[in-house]
Amino acid sequence: MRADRLVATLLFMQTRGRVTAAEVAAELEVSVATARRDLEALSTAGIPVYPQPGRGGGWALVGGARTDLSGLTATEAQALFLLLGPVTTANPATKSALRKLLRALPPPFRGAAEAAAGAIVVDPARWGEADEQAPAMVAELQRAVVRRNRIRMDYDRAGQRTHRVVDPWGLVDKDGIWYLVAGTERGQRTFRVDRIATVEPTGEIAVRPQDFDLSAAWSEVVEQVERQRSTLAATVLIQADLAPVLRKQQGRHCILDGPADDGRVRARVTAPTPLMIAQQLAGWGAAVEVIEPESVRAELARLGAELVRRYRTGE
Repeated sequence: MRADRLVATLLFMQTRGRVTAAEVAAELEVSVATARRDLEALSTAGIPVYPQPGRGGGWALVGGARTDLSGLTATEAQALFLLLGPVTTANPATKSALRKLLRALPPPFRGAAEAAAGAIVVDPARWGEADEQAPAMVAELQRAVVRRNRIRMDYDRAGQRTHRVVDPWGLVDKDGIWYLVAGTERGQRTFRVDRIATVEPTGEIAVRPQDFDLSAAWSEVVEQVERQRSTLAATVLIQADLAPVLRKQQGRHCILDGPADDGRVRARVTAPTPLMIAQQLAGWGAAVEVIEPESVRAELARLGAELVRRYRTGE
């Protein structure tokens, strides 16, 4: 896990003071490129790890060698745990290591560092197409989560803008699409970050359940959405070279079942209604053949007829 390497790299630098990427690679038994990326990640996150150019340079932990984490500032501690937190969610051993690191911090820093460690969850499975870069709003919301700041925000959905006051509890990166999990007067709600138009701190402390766990809360959100979106399944055949593209496009809602007799790949595509499945597959044209159910085939035929009527020329 990358979190293990980042912690090990930081502790290695504490004993050596200055290291090269090659030395880190040899110590942790990884490639030099991987070691360099980890050093850059620590530095970019705001931890006092800096490259030293020139002959005899390398990477230095500013302040010299340290035997524990007490030399970090409050901001640096938050940066470290914000970086490590998202990659510990699925690994009990790494969670244990993170708890030990928290205990190594000076007591005044622990609350903010713990909030930073639990501020973000990374979910690699897609629900649809995503932008390559995180929305600019993510950094501002991240600060509100870590600092426990209640916020006002304008939220756009279905062409309507609403004004809301929420308690930000955590952020989820679902393979490039970001979501805010927050408390509202009606309970826990989930908001797509790219639909948040404005954010303004209220100056009030956000209320957060004492036993709140972002990973568990997000798992419940995913389970609920999947139940709603997977009520109907269509069996389709697709060219083998296009099957990975369909799988990436549909995310959790496409399961590749293996090769068919004619060399194509059999897959299952799910959605709440026949029309929604037909709309998702219509753009694939003859590259995808729907075997069943008949309701999806009928919707595709209807959509095709509509397109022919609208775009037929020359008669």
